[in-house]
Amino acid sequence: MMEITPQSRFNCQISVPGSKSLTQRALIAAALADGQSTLIGPLASEDTEYTSMALRQMGIAIDSRDDDWCISGRSGLINAPEQAIYLGNNGTATRFLTSVVALGRGRFQIKGGPRMAERPIAPLMAALQGWGVDIKSVRQTGCPPLDIQANGIDGGQTVLPEGKSSQYLSSLLLVAPYSKSPALLQVRGQVFSKPYVTMTMALMNDFGINVRASDSLTNFIIPPGIYQAHEYRVEGDASSASYFWAAAAISNSRVTITNVPHPSLQGDAVLVDILAEMGCKIKRGREGITVCGPEELKAIEVDMADCPDVAPTLAIVAAFARGTTIIRNIAHLRIKECDRLHVMATELARVGVHTEEGHNHLLITGDPAGENLHGAEIGTYDDHRIAMSFAVAGLRIPGIKIMGEGCVAKSFPDFWERFALLR
Repeated sequence: MMEITPQSRFNCQISVPGSKSLTQRALIAAALADGQSTLIGPLASEDTEYTSMALRQMGIAIDSRDDDWCISGRSGLINAPEQAIYLGNNGTATRFLTSVVALGRGRFQIKGGPRMAERPIAPLMAALQGWGVDIKSVRQTGCPPLDIQANGIDGGQTVLPEGKSSQYLSSLLLVAPYSKSPALLQVRGQVFSKPYVTMTMALMNDFGINVRASDSLTNFIIPPGIYQAHEYRVEGDASSASYFWAAAAISNSRVTITNVPHPSLQGDAVLVDILAEMGCKIKRGREGITVCGPEELKAIEVDMADCPDVAPTLAIVAAFARGTTIIRNIAHLRIKECDRLHVMATELARVGVHTEEGHNHLLITGDPAGENLHGAEIGTYDDHRIAMSFAVAGLRIPGIKIMGEGCVAKSFPDFWERFALLR
């Protein structure tokens, strides 16, 4: 259990670990590339270690002993491991590697922890089946564990039945160049988290594959090819930075994140623009991206379909804003490491914040002075983003205790040490 010490106004510069999203995508592209790639400044965390271990099981040599990682790509050659690939609760890796193993020959099994067995993957399975992949949900639930009898990807036309998780789409795009015939991909319904899809296409382009996409990101033409070995620099993680920007916002303080660039490939960097709407001052320069909190925050109404990972962060900021903030289009938070929409409503109420939970939205009535807010033991549900979000609340509310604080290792292993720099 971690008890947060309230802090008054502060002014500091902080760097954050490399982007988890970019690190995992770059690991996949480098593993499939022709020759040795170097990742500069990648994220070393529980999630990226699961991805790396799985790729090693498939015959990919990865040297991650130093700050920069060397990956020896095998031009799309994937070995079938003797044992099942275990990925814990790493949703990104589970979805990405489900497509990667389809490039191999032989039987692959993918499994994870109890929560992973509840997280849907049926739309991705359907799209892969459209490309000729023999894939089954072992328990016939549309969730892991999975059994794949791999024989490469046929290519041609396939349909992704829904775009609710951008990870399905990114997974398919990453492997499509290696299909036996040119790959065409259509997505039905609204595509959520579009910045993650454009991130994937940008990274693929850096490794030598140029994807053609419709403006709506619902139709894709992926040319055949092989990723070219590349030296790839990973941006600082904007999702990790969000907690420090939020700390500045609620504390009338100033925080500069030194290694998230502007412009950024990461959609979560849009949080600073949202904070500006709430009254914060934003500065972007060579020293990084700075957020200065106002004397009083104001409530807003915002659609967060494209940046769900920072919705919990925003919910904490909204708890200290005047008025009622409405966060819309966040039903996909329910299929994350926990049901984040419900958990945020529940745990905010535990500290005295008035919330209203809908199927696809969250209403938060703020208390700018914090007069009616009080300490509590916060359940994290083994979700790193819940733990880090409520750490921010503890800067203003005495007595906040984070249970199971070690879950931050999933994306930000030294979060508590860096968070202690806010003083």
